[in-house]
Amino acid sequence: MASHPGSSQPARPVVTLVTGATARAREQAIAAQLHQDGATAVILEGLADPGSILVPSATLLISRIAPGCLCCTGNLVLRVTLNRILRQPPARIFIGVASSEHLDQLRSWLQLAPYDQLLELAPPHT
Repeated sequence: MASHPGSSQPARPVVTLVTGATARAREQAIAAQLHQDGATAVILEGLADPGSILVPSATLLISRIAPGCLCCTGNLVLRVTLNRILRQPPARIFIGVASSEHLDQLRSWLQLAPYDQLLELAPPHT
């Protein structure tokens, strides 16, 4: 993992929450931001779109979580998936959620311990 300039502190992965009306729209929004260097992990809510443009590679890890509100379901599956990703943290993490209805609660959850020390939240992308 990279470190902050002038610091021995490792850089925290930047997490971007992405919402969109369809799985395809969310995946396209994420794909448009993949031009940057560094390993990236993507956590997507719901099943893959048959025409998915996101393809796993050596620098792109893709995980899918069953559809359902990620904050109302207790975050268990999201927590397990995120913890696995953070064992070898990528430079960036995108979390694609189907509904923006509870986006604030999800952001608040990601700002609680231990994630407040492990992640850096970017502004949401809709």
